[in-house]
Amino acid sequence: MNVTHLEHAIIALSFQCLLWPLVGRWVGGSLIVAVFLGREIAQHEYAGGGPNAVSYFYGLFHHWSLDSSLDVLSPAAVCAVFAMLVPGSPLWRKLRSVRGASISRRTNSPTDSQS
Repeated sequence: MNVTHLEHAIIALSFQCLLWPLVGRWVGGSLIVAVFLGREIAQHEYAGGGPNAVSYFYGLFHHWSLDSSLDVLSPAAVCAVFAMLVPGSPLWRKLRSVRGASISRRTNSPTDSQS
């Protein structure tokens, strides 16, 4: 992993936060990941001679390396984790209800009522 993967993740998270009020956290993350995917496909087309010299799906199937894959997967992973963990998500609500239940059990324990 190099610094570009971290940069792509930070940029994607920033744009996801900017788009969140307009389209929601999942769509905002999906849009920016689609931008990074399109950028990588375009770079692969240019590596094959340019968009006019190659077939339609050339950039989608050729010249992929671990580095170019991580340039798309790192923003996708960060955006997905962010969308799952922010307040209001189903996972957040479940964790909050579990935490609230454990707090109510501690406050209603029999040792507290006897003192």
